[in-house]
Amino acid sequence: MEHATALCRDCLTAWSGAGRCPSCRSPRALRHAELGALAIAHVDCDAFYASVEKRDNPELRDVPLIVGGGTRGVVTTACYLARIRGVKSAMPMFQARKLCPQAVIVKPRMAHYVAVSREIRAMQEALTPLVEPLSLDEAFLDLSGTERLHGMPTAALLVRLPNRIEAEIGAQLRAADLAHALRDRALRVVQVAEQDGIVAGLGAGLGAGGDTFTAVDAVH
Repeated sequence: MEHATALCRDCLTAWSGAGRCPSCRSPRALRHAELGALAIAHVDCDAFYASVEKRDNPELRDVPLIVGGGTRGVVTTACYLARIRGVKSAMPMFQARKLCPQAVIVKPRMAHYVAVSREIRAMQEALTPLVEPLSLDEAFLDLSGTERLHGMPTAALLVRLPNRIEAEIGAQLRAADLAHALRDRALRVVQVAEQDGIVAGLGAGLGAGGDTFTAVDAVH
């Protein structure tokens, strides 16, 4: 995989070039020009609280869902069916109700979300001990040097992680990627000289990922 620029998210076939996976024909691929050298990963669960509620109650799966409380409270999170109607986190509930009157509203269950978060964190720590949590559902992982331990490239590890989390826990990941590559965002390679400032900003002792570049920062 040293010179591969694409990795299938379904069958883990690595190849160079555009198009579908040459093995299973899946269009779902992680792509980056330096795919084999990336080592700093960002993991962010997809509308975490809402995803957990939909997992626990299948009747909510295809309806707009808002996690929040009361008429004077605020939106804690909302699923994408509610977001496309304009509902956003931290929005006053009365405004969210006007924008999406058909939404189902459930009160937050923080203790439950913490328990699910711990399950996900255990899976992350099984990949690397260098996990820097940012919140219950978001973390940075330093996968430097884990190829020999797990017998596969770091990109393959991160492709397998969201599949495992969704299968075993049920919370989908918006990003389980090497520098947001799964979301096809613009990437900015962080040179060695820049690493200290970024790592200090994270508050984490993240290690170097290579001689040429050591981390990648997403450009939103």
